[in-house]
Amino acid sequence: MSPSLLQPKLTKTSSGAVLLDRDHSILSFNERVLDWASRSDVPVLERLRYLCIVSSNLDEFFEVRAEPHLVANQRQNEKGLFTVESFHRLSIAAHTLVARQYALYNDAVMPALEKNGVKIISHGERNTEQRRWVKLYFEREVRPLLIPVGLDPSHPFPQVANKSLNFIVRLSGPDAFGRENEIAIVKVPRVLPRMIRMPDKVAGGVKLFVSLSSVIRAHLTELFPGRVVGQFSQFRVTRHSDLAVDEDDVKNLRMALRQGLEHRHFGQAVRLEVSAGCSEHLSEFLLNQFDLPEESLYRVPGPVNLVRLTQLIDLVHAPQLCFAPYKACYPRQLIPGESFFEQLKRGDVLIHQPFESFGGVLDFLREAVNDPQVLAIKQTVYRTGSDSELMDLLREAVRRGKEVTVVVELKARFDEEANINWAEMLESIGAQVLYGVVGLKTHAKMMLVTRREGRQLKRYAHLSTGNYNPRTARLYTDWSHLTTDARLTADVENVFVHLASHSRLPKLNRVLLAPFYLHQKMIAKINDLAQVAGAGGQGRIVAKMNALTDDALIQALIRAGQKGVKIDLIVRGACMLPAQVPGVTDNIRVRSVIGRFLEHSRVFYFRRDGVEELYLSSADWMNRNMMRRVELAWPVTDPMLRQRIVDEDLVAYLHDGVDAWDLRPDGTYARVHPVDASAAHSAQTALMVRYAVQMDVREH
Repeated sequence: MSPSLLQPKLTKTSSGAVLLDRDHSILSFNERVLDWASRSDVPVLERLRYLCIVSSNLDEFFEVRAEPHLVANQRQNEKGLFTVESFHRLSIAAHTLVARQYALYNDAVMPALEKNGVKIISHGERNTEQRRWVKLYFEREVRPLLIPVGLDPSHPFPQVANKSLNFIVRLSGPDAFGRENEIAIVKVPRVLPRMIRMPDKVAGGVKLFVSLSSVIRAHLTELFPGRVVGQFSQFRVTRHSDLAVDEDDVKNLRMALRQGLEHRHFGQAVRLEVSAGCSEHLSEFLLNQFDLPEESLYRVPGPVNLVRLTQLIDLVHAPQLCFAPYKACYPRQLIPGESFFEQLKRGDVLIHQPFESFGGVLDFLREAVNDPQVLAIKQTVYRTGSDSELMDLLREAVRRGKEVTVVVELKARFDEEANINWAEMLESIGAQVLYGVVGLKTHAKMMLVTRREGRQLKRYAHLSTGNYNPRTARLYTDWSHLTTDARLTADVENVFVHLASHSRLPKLNRVLLAPFYLHQKMIAKINDLAQVAGAGGQGRIVAKMNALTDDALIQALIRAGQKGVKIDLIVRGACMLPAQVPGVTDNIRVRSVIGRFLEHSRVFYFRRDGVEELYLSSADWMNRNMMRRVELAWPVTDPMLRQRIVDEDLVAYLHDGVDAWDLRPDGTYARVHPVDASAAHSAQTALMVRYAVQMDVREH
């Protein structure tokens, strides 16, 4: 395969700048994640977990990003952003990534697991006793839930749900009615576990597992009595699943989204996965059925859904094959047992998650719920999960008679159902539930507590770069900011009023709000530093984010770099700005850090001749964040707190020599390899060491 075909395509913009292809950059990010599965210094079950993460990421990529390329190919479009060429290039890159993924699975990860006494045993490897056990399991747990469907004029090809596991079977011989219908489909119910552990008495002293697909495959013939089972294969179809609702023409957004969720599982097919041994006859039949070209077919030498192997990780119960557990300390700035309200009067508090515990945020809300002087709690909810302690606390606040207002984003991708359920629950108990602004997603993360103190009402706020999700707060790096700063809390209050009433937004003191000011203010700050550097002064930008794809911000950064501003960008995922291109972006470096935790914090640092500004934000530098979402960026003005963020989330990552990748001029990434590997520094590891629970009063 020519390396040039795998590189992101360079696209010239109207300004003459050269940008990288966004979709290829997303796939490149997954290559970096996949690298963790190849690392021999990573525990083997964690290597398997990274394989599963890549599969999950690819599922979402195809569900959200693939359709326009496929449609362009079907229509033979030769011009525009999506074309026949863009579809071909994307297919090559995706197939290359999948091939590497399964090579790691078969040649590295599974052999390593077997060396550690863990094995997925195929039908051909099972002895008589093991086959007997599998047959009994099939008869007892699986067969009663299977209904094979033979295809004929009265039984057309069934609706196959998005990402569901199915078998296609080619039969010979007449059916019970003397007909020669040769194709049958067997749907595998989602309620069945995908991995089953064999009992020790038949496992022979090792941890043996069988896949559900292997169990069914071994007993396919029993599902078709009187017929001869010939060719067969697992298959799985991925469908376009981005919910599209015309909000301007909808009277009840919640009901419209609930109806849309019912149809999401049956959107346009964009990818077909089959077993590597699937016959040409069956694969062509499926491609025709789903109206897909050959390039959308993925023959995989292993499970067609690696995501389900996360079940294996849970079933093995082998802590020695996983990362050593990390227990975050209670936030170091907080004093356990002392009132949050008293502590915040002495100054703002920063919590660096997941190195410090999200429990500090929950405790702040818990105290607000239980404090009789607290009159009102306002909060945004984007992703909080289906089982959230935080939502239970809000429910308790309503029960205690407090005014609870919750802005629930119903269109949080793939969390729509959970958020609809939370909204309905909160409404049913008397909370004021808002759905934000028509046409925009409310992505800002903020909480406001109003408390009576003497004759005054005092406001306390929590702002965050991450979601109010206790589960992901243990896995994602984010900053939580607790404050009683009067100007900042007044801004938060005004944003909540704006979201509720849609009234004109007053001039804010400190908060930069998208879609109104954030975009233009960021560009203005970049342009200002460009002028300073052009006049002989010193300009410095360091920005950390998840993605950089906004054209105007990219162009501003390029111009600033050309004027002499030194720019470092720490971008976890997609980045369309090519770094270190001679004569174009010499002063811009881009790095991606892929560690044990998912990098999620957004930090924007600007220095003008020694004067520093630093903002935390919920927003990436993407057009959707700047123009189609309600987002916040806010300054950290306390010099000590600002320096802490610089040290822990900027300097540490710029000097990472273990988990970092640098973007090269051609759009590819190179793993950082320091000269002295023994002294190499991992930012995440260093922070884990710094903030791990110590045997002191801070343990919580």
